[in-house]
Amino acid sequence: MKKLQAISIIIVMVMSSIASASTEIKWFSLKDGMEKSKAEKKPMIVDFFYGKGCPRCEILQKTVYENPSISKKIMDDFIPIMIDLTKKLTHEEESLGNQYDFKNDCLLLFLDHNGNVIKEHGGKRLCFIEAVDPDWFMKYLDMIKADYKK
Repeated sequence: MKKLQAISIIIVMVMSSIASASTEIKWFSLKDGMEKSKAEKKPMIVDFFYGKGCPRCEILQKTVYENPSISKKIMDDFIPIMIDLTKKLTHEEESLGNQYDFKNDCLLLFLDHNGNVIKEHGGKRLCFIEAVDPDWFMKYLDMIKADYKK
């Protein structure tokens, strides 16, 4: 009986780790992500990201990207692209950032499959952010998906 319980516990632990691993965001390079977006006609989330040491990036990582519901929605409905600002940018990455006057700082863009910024109903665009409320971010993703024209 104890062996059966131990096996059951191990199975539950393995299944839990598989479930959490499946919600991890698989980030693409700008070049690969843009090609995938065009082929699948899905919108892109492009994050110019510093990572550790950047309060904005750390909060976004912890509260948004590591949230299983949000990461699943991103993987299902968007093409996630991360541009590492700690490395030398490609010409294409720098050119994209310069379109939005990013000055080598953190930047979050929502682009359609043609590379154009997606705008809200009121015509505003979401680009620069410091911190995002996870519930608001989820609603924003839902809004983009509902309004997205392929």
